[in-house]
Amino acid sequence: MIAKKLAARNVGISSDDDMIDITTSGTMTERTLNQRSPINLPGIDVIFAATLNFGSGETEDIPGIGQYEDFHTIDWQRDIARDRQRHRYILKRRQNSFIDLIKSAHDAWSGWLCVLLVGLVTGTVAAIIDIGTSWMSDLKFGICPQAFWLNMEQCCWSSNETSIELDKGNCSQWLYWSEFLTSSNYGTFAYIISYLFYIAWALLFAALAAGLVRMFAPYACGSGVPEIKTILSGFIIRGYLGKWTLLIKSVGIMMCVSAGLSLGKEGPMVHIASCIGNILSYLFPKYGRNEAKKREILSAAAAAGVSVAFGAPIGGVLFSLEEVSYYFPLKTLWRSFFCALVAAFVLSSINPFGNEHSVMFYVEYHRPWMFFELIPFIGLGIIGGVIATIFIKCNIRWCRFRKSSILGQYPVLEVLLLTAVTAVLSYPNPYTRMGTSKLIYLLFSQCDVSSHDGLCDYTTEKANVAGPGVYTSMILLSMAFILKLVTTIFTFGIKVPCGLFIPSLAMGGITGRIVGIFMQQLAAKHPHLWFFDNSCGLPGQEDCITPGLYAMVGAAAVLGGVTRMTVSLVVIMFELTGGVRYIVPLMAAVMASKWVGDALGKEGMYDAHIQLNGYPFLDSKEEIVHTALAADVMQPRRAESLNVLTQSSMSLEDIEILLKETEHNGFPVVISRESQYLVGYVLRRDLQLAIENAKRTIDGLLPESLVFFTDVTQQIMPSPLKLKKILDMAPITITDQTPMETVVDMFRKLGLRQTLVTHNGRLLGVITKKDILRYIKQVDNEDPSSVLFH
Repeated sequence: MIAKKLAARNVGISSDDDMIDITTSGTMTERTLNQRSPINLPGIDVIFAATLNFGSGETEDIPGIGQYEDFHTIDWQRDIARDRQRHRYILKRRQNSFIDLIKSAHDAWSGWLCVLLVGLVTGTVAAIIDIGTSWMSDLKFGICPQAFWLNMEQCCWSSNETSIELDKGNCSQWLYWSEFLTSSNYGTFAYIISYLFYIAWALLFAALAAGLVRMFAPYACGSGVPEIKTILSGFIIRGYLGKWTLLIKSVGIMMCVSAGLSLGKEGPMVHIASCIGNILSYLFPKYGRNEAKKREILSAAAAAGVSVAFGAPIGGVLFSLEEVSYYFPLKTLWRSFFCALVAAFVLSSINPFGNEHSVMFYVEYHRPWMFFELIPFIGLGIIGGVIATIFIKCNIRWCRFRKSSILGQYPVLEVLLLTAVTAVLSYPNPYTRMGTSKLIYLLFSQCDVSSHDGLCDYTTEKANVAGPGVYTSMILLSMAFILKLVTTIFTFGIKVPCGLFIPSLAMGGITGRIVGIFMQQLAAKHPHLWFFDNSCGLPGQEDCITPGLYAMVGAAAVLGGVTRMTVSLVVIMFELTGGVRYIVPLMAAVMASKWVGDALGKEGMYDAHIQLNGYPFLDSKEEIVHTALAADVMQPRRAESLNVLTQSSMSLEDIEILLKETEHNGFPVVISRESQYLVGYVLRRDLQLAIENAKRTIDGLLPESLVFFTDVTQQIMPSPLKLKKILDMAPITITDQTPMETVVDMFRKLGLRQTLVTHNGRLLGVITKKDILRYIKQVDNEDPSSVLFH
C-alpha cells in the first residue's frame, strides 16, 4: 500500500532545493546549520488573498501563510506583488469613508515616519555609545574623584583647565591611578601601577563584553556588515536584528573599544542601526509583515549608521547604495537621505565630543596641493592596496583556522588572551596607548604653536626642518603600524563586537603621515627642485607640504583596499575634512588602491567573510561569463526523480506521505503523472498550514479525500479539499536551453529563490539560488579567469 502511495509522487523536486550551509567564523553562533529554504513563487493575484477558501465553503484566516522560516531566502517578486495588492486594496477603499481616507494617508506617509523614528533613535544611541566609550577609555588611566562619571576632558573643563595631555599631569582635578594610590605620577613604581591598571581594566572590559555576547546575544559579535549585506539580499536570520542583539552590541562595542582592542565601533554602528530599523518597522505592518518592504527601512537604517559613525550623512547614503544594499529603488534613496540627515542632526545636537562637529577626528586644511603630489598620492594608493590584501588574506586564513581548531570552542578565552597581549604591547608606545580615534585625529592634524607632540618637533617655524622628536615619532609610528596590523588580523572575527573601519584608517594614516613627513623634509631641504616649481621655500611663504593631508589620503587608501569602497569612501573623507579641493587626491588614491587590491585578491573583507561563512549571496558587481545552459545546472538531472503534486488525482493521505517522506520546500503541480505539464507551484509551508487548518474546520474530511488544485463544481464524496487559493499559477519558468548568464541575471535582478525548468511545457527540473551559487563556485575553481570579471 505504501509503495503504491509513494508511486503517486514519482515526479517532483528531489534536489537540495535551497539548502543553506552556514558555518561560523566569529560572526555567527558556534554551530553548523543545514536548513532548507522554501521556494516561494506565488502568483500575482491568487496567493495574496488574506484568506483561504476550503471545501466547506467557509473563508478562514490562516496565520503564517506566505511567511518565511529562519535561514530561508525571501522571494522579492512575491513580496513586492503582495505589497502592490495591499496598496490597490487601500486605494480602492479610501473613497468609502473618512476613516478609510485617513488609513490611506497613514499608509502613504508611514515610510517617512518610520525612517524619522529610526534616525532619531540611531542618533541618540550613537551619542550614548560615544559618551560611554570616551568615559570608559579614560577610566583605564585614572578617575575624576569629584565626579567619577566624567571623562578626563570633562573633568578638566570643570576646573577651567582645557589643555590636557596624557601622562603630563597638568590637570589638577583628574587623578591618574598612580596618583590616586601613591600621590605621585612619576617614577618607575608609578609607571608600573599605571601599566597594571591599564591591563586590568582592559581585561575587565573585554571579559564583560565577551561574557554578555556569549550568554545573551551570540549574534552581537563581529562587525555585522557581511551579515547585513546578506540579509538585505533577502536572507532571513531570526534574532540577528533583535532587541537583545541591539542592547548587547551597543554595550559590548563600548567595552571592546575601551579595552584597547584593535577594532572600531563604526562598522558595528551599521548593525546597531539596522537592529533599530528592524524593531521599529514592526510598528508599521506595511513593513513589519513584508520582508521585501522591510529591507527598504533596513537600507535607510544602514545609511544612518554610517552617518552617525563618521558624521557623514551623504557618505552614509552612498555607503548603503554602494556597499550593503541589494535592492535600492529611488524612494529608498530619498528616505535613506532623510534618515541619515535626522540621525546626524540628533548626534550633533547632543554633541558627544564637545565641539561643533559630530566626529572625533574632524580636521580642516587650507593649503592647496600641488600637481606633482599626485605621484606620492597614487603611490599611497598602491601601498594601501598591498596592505589591505595582506590584511584580508591573513585574517581569512586565521578565521578559517579558528573554525577548524580547538580555539574556536573557547571564544571567551581567546578574547582575554588577545586583550592581554594587545594591552601589554600597546602601553609602552604612546601612539598605541591612546585611543585609535585620537591617534587618527593626531595623524590628520596640522602642527601649530599649541602642538606639543613629537610629530611637531620642528627646528624652524617656516622651513619646517624636522627635529629629533619627529624622527623618534616616526620610529614609534612604524612600530605602532606593525602592532596595529598584526593585532587587527587576529582581532577581526572574535566573539565580541568589532569593526575594521578605524583600524584600517589608523594603519593608512600612519603610512600616509610617514610619507608626508618625508615629502615635507624633501621640500624643506631641497626647495629648488624642478618638480616643486618654485612653490616651496620662498621667503615668508608657509610650508607647501601638509603631512596631515598625506595621512588622510593614506587612510582612505587602506580603507578602500580593505572594503573596496570607492565613491562613498571619497565622500565620507570629504565630509570629515570639509575640503573640496582634496577630492582629486582622494579619488586617485582610492582608485589605485582598488585596482591593486582587485589585482592581488578579487574580494574585499566583507565579501571574503560572506564566502567564508557560506552565506547565500549573489554579488551583483560580478560578471558571470560562461556557456552553460539551464539543463546543465538544474536539479535533478532525471525528470523521473522529481516529486510533484497532481492537480486532481491525489488523496490527502498521498500528500501527507509525500510531506513526511521528503523535505523539499515546495512542489510543482502538474496535470497528471503521465503528461507532466506544469500547472503551478505550491509551498510546503503553505500546504502544511492549509491541511492542518482544514482538518480543524472541515467536517467529513478523510484520508481518502481528494485534494484539488483546480475549481470543482460536482459533488464528490468524501468531502474534497480545495487548495487552489494557495497555488501559484504563474511560477517563473525557463526552458532547458536558456543560457546560464540569463538565469543568473534573473536571480539577481528579480530576486528569485527558484525557477522551474521546462521543455515544450513539460516540467524537467528546478534551479534554486543554492544551485546558482554552487555552480559559480565550481566554475570559478576550475577557471577563475573565465568566470569573474569585476
